[in-house]
Amino acid sequence: MNRNSNGGINGGAESEHIRRHHIHDVADHQCSSVLKKHIRAPVHLVWSLVRRFDQPQKYKPFVSRCVAQGNLEIGSLREVDVKSGLPATTSTERLELLDDEEHVLRVRIIGGDHRLKNYSSIISLHSEIIDGRMGTLVLESFVVDIPEGNTKDETCYFVEALIKCNLKSLADISERHALLDRTEPIDRT
Repeated sequence: MNRNSNGGINGGAESEHIRRHHIHDVADHQCSSVLKKHIRAPVHLVWSLVRRFDQPQKYKPFVSRCVAQGNLEIGSLREVDVKSGLPATTSTERLELLDDEEHVLRVRIIGGDHRLKNYSSIISLHSEIIDGRMGTLVLESFVVDIPEGNTKDETCYFVEALIKCNLKSLADISERHALLDRTEPIDRT
């Protein structure tokens, strides 16, 4: 972990989640970062979107289509079509971890017509209380090679911008669903 785009880690719980789930081996020719998002929706609702390796377009705005191979198990592959406007059209990705108990998903890009070589990401979800209601802390980390002709900062900035868009979309969709569910406040004791 080289950077945290949110100005550092706030508190022991986040640090512990990162230590347990978001450790990457980062070489000199790579960059890595951890991003976080607080979502006003319970973990089970957010996880129902994140865990769908076969349907990333449900919350990732830059994915236009996904064709998955396999039964959503470790090693399953998906072919993702990327919407125009990005410097890519396809990405081939492998499911490396899907933990429904710990709410952790790890994906590695193994091919495609883009510059994200040796890209690996981990997303983990953690229950928290937000304004007296069940909420979710989402942590997403990545490691990727720095493409020739780019700096470490440029590479991290680009990938972080994509992840921030995905996390904002995930929050918007999850919070909209949570409002429809009319999640009741929990007692603060």
